[in-house]
Amino acid sequence: MNLPGENWRKQLAAWAIPNEILNQAEESPWIHPPALFEIPEIITDTPSHQIAREVLFDESSVLDIGCGGGIAAFALVPPATFVFGVDHQPEMLEMFTNNAQNRQVNSEVALGNWPEVASKTPNADVVTAHHILYNVAQVEDFLLKMNEHALKRVVIEIPTKHPLSNMSELWRHFWKLERPVSPSYSNLVEVISEMGFEPKFKVWSGEMRSESSIEQAAEFMRIRLCLPKNRFSDVKEFLEAQTKQSIRELATIWWDKK
Repeated sequence: MNLPGENWRKQLAAWAIPNEILNQAEESPWIHPPALFEIPEIITDTPSHQIAREVLFDESSVLDIGCGGGIAAFALVPPATFVFGVDHQPEMLEMFTNNAQNRQVNSEVALGNWPEVASKTPNADVVTAHHILYNVAQVEDFLLKMNEHALKRVVIEIPTKHPLSNMSELWRHFWKLERPVSPSYSNLVEVISEMGFEPKFKVWSGEMRSESSIEQAAEFMRIRLCLPKNRFSDVKEFLEAQTKQSIRELATIWWDKK
């Protein structure tokens, strides 16, 4: 019988794009466009923010892993007065730093992947990671370092099912390729429990992050589908015929540092 971590890796591996498709790609399909990580001036409060805020006080600190523009961190300001962002894309860290300056919040950043850069990051009252765990195969190391850096609480937010599940119809249409359905948030809860932590979780409905235009959505989707530039109009036509989803099911998973 496989352990939860082994099951997690096996399920994630099933999402690999077949080589016969990947080799045709003109660009890497594994994109995280900075435009999708801009944060609004007023951040909508969510269960993830509320749960993190429960253990914060004046002059608290937040470590935001896979920070993007920093929505997970800046939603906690105040009471937090210091935020530290980790991301593997320099453009994301530039956004994070600019957002901190605009909000007059003390900040620092580290460029790289977690947990490889863990030794360069400080401990913080709350350590958070939003929407990146489905990209992490060696999840135990990732979670262990999150716990080590948390003074009070670890807070994770992920979709209840793999975020690329919304592309299943597109893969079927353009490549006749069936995509997996797992892992899910419950698999991650099993991993955390197996590691000896005591996770709690809450499932809720939240707004879906979206591109600024149908043209932008079609271009990003074309790249993710490994299609050439001359298929842009085909992808755009397909997207225009679909019912746009604005709500998705999310899960907040957290535990307290012992």
